[in-house]
Amino acid sequence: MAKKNKEHEEEVIVDVVESYNKTQQYLEDNQKNLSIIGIILIAVVGGYFGFTQLYLQPLEAEAREQMWKAEQYFEKDSLDLAIYGDGNYFGFETIIDEYGMTESANLAHYYLGVIHYKKGEYELAIRQLEDFSSSDVMVSSVAKGVMGDSYVALEDYDHAVTEYLRAAKDNENNFTTPIYLKKAALTYETMGEYKKALNSFNEIKNKYPQSQEGRNIDKYIARAEGKM
Repeated sequence: MAKKNKEHEEEVIVDVVESYNKTQQYLEDNQKNLSIIGIILIAVVGGYFGFTQLYLQPLEAEAREQMWKAEQYFEKDSLDLAIYGDGNYFGFETIIDEYGMTESANLAHYYLGVIHYKKGEYELAIRQLEDFSSSDVMVSSVAKGVMGDSYVALEDYDHAVTEYLRAAKDNENNFTTPIYLKKAALTYETMGEYKKALNSFNEIKNKYPQSQEGRNIDKYIARAEGKM
């Protein structure tokens, strides 16, 4: 038994030595290539750091400094000034043109989408909101909801329902979810899809009974049932 254990230990040692030797040989044979790869990795990491720290962050700060005025005009419903600026500060369109890689430019797409919807320019609203993305699920839900409203205004009900349901499921909560489920259900009714409408109304009743929509949902359920 002792002899077998000794033989096994010797085999392991041999395997380790062979592996070490092979690794050393590979490193020696490929030293030039590995050095190049290392240099490339350092350049990529360093370039990314330099790009974000030395270029993108200052650009973001500059964009924010320009955009606060447009946001103020938006809140006051001075929509044209919000879009085009006032001569001293940029409007949302210029923010996108000048600072396209920044989060401020991304947010400007959202503002422009809402503005175009308010102005009745529904196709432009959709186009801007399609270019917007956000990790803030509430803002993301509202953006999808405005797209749904725009599609309804264009009488494109299939796309409207799709956006309403996306908005409802984006961040399921007691506030926005029942709002968009109800909008989806009402759109289904417009399409004559009363069973689908009923399903959405019932989802509000079962999951969000304490919401504003849930408190008076029974009449909508009865209406949908009566039309089936």
